[in-house]
Amino acid sequence: MNATNLQQYITQNQIDAEILFLEVETPTVEAAALALGVLPEQIIKSVLFLADKEPVLVIASGLARLNYKLLADYLGMSRRRVKIAGPDEVLVITGYVAGSVPPFGHVQPIRTVVETAVLSLPHPHIYGGGGDINALMKLTAAELQRVVGGEVAQLAVSREQ
Repeated sequence: MNATNLQQYITQNQIDAEILFLEVETPTVEAAALALGVLPEQIIKSVLFLADKEPVLVIASGLARLNYKLLADYLGMSRRRVKIAGPDEVLVITGYVAGSVPPFGHVQPIRTVVETAVLSLPHPHIYGGGGDINALMKLTAAELQRVVGGEVAQLAVSREQ
């Protein structure tokens, strides 16, 4: 899948989001922020985990460091049963290449948890994976939450900690 598929999903589901195509690849938070001319804290990441082999997508601020123990506790299992998905697993489960994964519009439904900090960012827009390595999606935190559903949890610590 790619940004074209994501745009079709956005249109079909009447989502208030925009795909931005950039002249450069944006595989990291820093690269994305620089390319857009926004603060790194406005960039969100979609990180796929496998919890007892079941996919769980966590949407977090790009500046946050996800804490496996917090995620395991939230899911009601031991830390040993939670692992980050590898690039091949990401592609098969989401349909997108790692580094371009949007927060929604995947090839299959995926349980999604939004990290609490994403919903309290003091910016009108946030930017996440746009389906291609040179594309980002612009939307509001409220629209993100509306589309992905109600699961919200504190799963991260700041990079400074």
